[in-house]
Amino acid sequence: MKKQEYAIVDIETTGGNATHSRITEIAIIIHDGDKVIDRWESLVNPQKNIPAAIFALTGITNEMVENAPTFELLSDKILELLTDRVFVAHNVNFDYSFVRHQLEVEGLKWTAKKLCTVRAARKIRPGIASYSLGRLCESLGITLDNRHRAGGDADATAILFSRLLEWDTEGEIPKMIKKTAPDQRLPPNLPPDDFNQLPEKPGVYYFYNELKKVIYIGKAVNLKKRVASHFTGHKITPQRQHFLRDIHSISFEICATELMALLLEESEIKKLWPTYNKALKRFEPKFGLFEYEARNGYRYMAIAKVAKNQNSVESFNSLYEGIIMLQELSQKFEIDQRFCIYGNTNQGEFLFDVVADAFPDFVEHNDKVQAALEHYLTNQPSFAVIDKGRTAEEKSCIWVEKGHFYGMGYLPSDVAITSISEVKEYLTRYTSNQYSVQVINAFAQKAPYKIQHL
Repeated sequence: MKKQEYAIVDIETTGGNATHSRITEIAIIIHDGDKVIDRWESLVNPQKNIPAAIFALTGITNEMVENAPTFELLSDKILELLTDRVFVAHNVNFDYSFVRHQLEVEGLKWTAKKLCTVRAARKIRPGIASYSLGRLCESLGITLDNRHRAGGDADATAILFSRLLEWDTEGEIPKMIKKTAPDQRLPPNLPPDDFNQLPEKPGVYYFYNELKKVIYIGKAVNLKKRVASHFTGHKITPQRQHFLRDIHSISFEICATELMALLLEESEIKKLWPTYNKALKRFEPKFGLFEYEARNGYRYMAIAKVAKNQNSVESFNSLYEGIIMLQELSQKFEIDQRFCIYGNTNQGEFLFDVVADAFPDFVEHNDKVQAALEHYLTNQPSFAVIDKGRTAEEKSCIWVEKGHFYGMGYLPSDVAITSISEVKEYLTRYTSNQYSVQVINAFAQKAPYKIQHL
């Protein structure tokens, strides 16, 4: 049987995105598992400008690549060197994505088994402070000349690879290059144990960067399956590449139901504000019901846009929803419409001039406004969503009080719910907002048999 060979690759590029950036230099070193048997490198004309920041990092100028061959001219040679060999690189998915994409552009279909020397080094030589190529070489006494040039980095990676083969007494490298190996799918800086401990249960998961800061929060019906989905596919956008490189650890919290996971995810995103979460960050109530007393002593009610960190009596996702509510409330309590503002003015412009003797009775009007607000707030529904627990010994509870999300938690399965105070003893408080109320109410409509009014 032919001995397994390895193609150790390093590239320099015009940027971090394989779709829009191009290779400016490539080095390929062929290793037979014992020693280096071939070496090839070349500058590459990217047919586009090299940004100043990239020049500052690599030292490669537009003049240096002006007369270099294009990737098209080099593609057959590159494919020949890579075919039937394991693709080895430091942070392998970056180099692999560029090479594969540019070969595809030239009409050449190629895939290969991959080996990441970052991940291999973490397995075989754990406990090193940093696994970046420069720091790792310094820690291991490997000479690294021409840093951030393809040839220099490839030479250092080849020495590192030889050392790892020598130190690999547990056979980690053969396991890692199996096509079905989980390590092929995981981000380079993520310990496999973090992924392996994930249960196949509903819950919320947290991705952390190197500084142990939460960078992404997600919810899942199946934690292991959902987290794995982040690492599959071949998208080569810079956002995805940066995201995967930033993941250094994972933690999770099991929830009894998908609804609880959804509510916990939203609350945690609002509290921790992770870098890579986008969708729920944008979910803010657009309009609110405001009540205030003007300089003339009369109380007004208004539907207006909600500014950031501004509190309102109630919030609404649409102006129409708020207008309908205020119209119904003002008509029910016969409130003078001149003291109701329906979103067509800024909050600071709610006052308007009227003749004093045309005003309704001062005390009577303010009493009506107070009664209307109390009626609205006290007549919002209070109920519990009772569902399965994380184990057979418990049941889950989400409590909504007067139309607002109060909190959630777990009750012993043998506890009889007889009063609100008993329920609250088991709950963790959460901040209510329009999003949480919306998802709870949607669930209540779909599963009324899980709703219990106390």
